[in-house]
Amino acid sequence: MKNLQDKTILNNGVKMPWFGIGVFKVEEGPELVNAVRTAIKHGYRSVDTAAIYGNEEGVGQGIHEGLRETGISREELFVTSKVWNSDLGYESTLTAYENSLQKIGLDYLDLYLIHWPVEGKYKEAWRALETLYKQGRVKAIGVSNFQTHHLEDLMKDAEIKPTVNQVEYHPRLTQKTLQEFCRDHDIQLEAWSPLMQGQLLDNPVLKEIGSKYNKSAAQVILRWDLQNGVVTIPKSTKEHRIVENASVFNFSLSKEEMNRIDQLNQNHRVGPDPDHIDF
Repeated sequence: MKNLQDKTILNNGVKMPWFGIGVFKVEEGPELVNAVRTAIKHGYRSVDTAAIYGNEEGVGQGIHEGLRETGISREELFVTSKVWNSDLGYESTLTAYENSLQKIGLDYLDLYLIHWPVEGKYKEAWRALETLYKQGRVKAIGVSNFQTHHLEDLMKDAEIKPTVNQVEYHPRLTQKTLQEFCRDHDIQLEAWSPLMQGQLLDNPVLKEIGSKYNKSAAQVILRWDLQNGVVTIPKSTKEHRIVENASVFNFSLSKEEMNRIDQLNQNHRVGPDPDHIDF
């Protein structure tokens, strides 16, 4: 991983950038459009959204403006969205995908994910994702917030193995067992909320490690993600932060520093527990 355009190869051969921009809780409007456009301008090649975020149209506008300004092709971008819980089902998932495509204004998505493992619903939704993949409508399919037992259950009946599992992942929630399972089954782990919604930015261990490299605590965390082989998509709408977040390719953490960060784990979630979904 030498630069922002470096990619991991998913289990179906599709290449996915190690680093991208997330837009969770960024509302529709100029701020969102500008954030996506700015990220593309500064070399980001991956954008992650979801139907439930209610901002796919703004993401699409930002993508199109970013492509126009930089002159890069659509094929150089990796765009992800997710099907929401209320649309989990075979036909409803197919419809949800078409709605997302229409809002973003693209002919295909690079990655489409099941957002949460709603019991009794995710297998039918997965069948729809497999159909979309076989039809060439989407480049890769995967899941989000799936624990090991969800993955095992899904793969018992699945024709196609998930390429990605996007989960809450940060130094307070390292999910080592899940990480090992995904690695063993060639499923790429991806981190959402890698900065724990800003709660780790004053952590003394992270700040101390960062001072050695003249880096912020946020940059240390994002570097830790990458060295753990985890794709990461930090959210920001401010240009200086978008640039800073991506400035993590010019230093490396030592094994001892990686271990010190691992030891911050408390199995603490800022998001919902995937085993107790009530939405």
